[in-house]
Amino acid sequence: MQTNATTGFKDELVKPSPASRAVSHTDWLIARKKLLLKEKELTRLQDEVARARAAMPWEKVEKAYTFNSPDGPVTLADLFDGRRQLIVQHFMFGPDDAEGCPGCSLSADSIDGALPHLENNDVSVVAVSRAPLAKLNAYKKRMGWHFNWVSSENNDFNYDYNVSWTKADLAKGNITYNYATIENPSTETEDLPGVSVFYKDENGDIYHTYSTFARGGEFQAVALRYFEIAPLGRSLAPFDQWIRRHDSYTTPNTTASCCSSK
Repeated sequence: MQTNATTGFKDELVKPSPASRAVSHTDWLIARKKLLLKEKELTRLQDEVARARAAMPWEKVEKAYTFNSPDGPVTLADLFDGRRQLIVQHFMFGPDDAEGCPGCSLSADSIDGALPHLENNDVSVVAVSRAPLAKLNAYKKRMGWHFNWVSSENNDFNYDYNVSWTKADLAKGNITYNYATIENPSTETEDLPGVSVFYKDENGDIYHTYSTFARGGEFQAVALRYFEIAPLGRSLAPFDQWIRRHDSYTTPNTTASCCSSK
């Protein structure tokens, strides 16, 4: 078994076996209709979960946050940019990191295409990271992104929304992430991915309406949906082995992603 020098995949993992999978059209149609029942069941369940999510209670944001932006200091209210709804990607990029997380970068690749539809329908999207603004701006230029990205290096936003921890927090032996306690967390990663959603009413009051973490944020990564319908699905290799930044596929993947796959 050899590893492809370009993709980093084990060769045996990328070879389909059409001889063992091929059937008649009649048998294929039977299998497809059986799967369709599962897909429709999933669609109905997704609709049910969406209704439950929309019915979630809200909590008022009482704390003031100021972020560093390309236009100078901005508040959480400013990030709405005149709209009532705000979606925040908690992008893993710490002050000491040289570049952004590969998994978060995959998710961010999908933002720009969706922005015109979202912004013209009352939704703003912003990425927030703890890295200094200069690092964010440089990486954003490298990736060719245009969405708003601000730095929370001088506030507690990441800590309050449970996507970042201090070294002292990690040294205690447990942290809260994805609404559960993680025992013996890695002391190498002070940030983890997530998405938080907010609403601003006509009085200017801001409410936290929803947050999701780990695989809950996969809706952002449109590429994953394509992989799921490709013949080999998402089973080529574990997520943290193949994922990389979109400008880095010409070199072997030698480092694992910092993202959670659970």
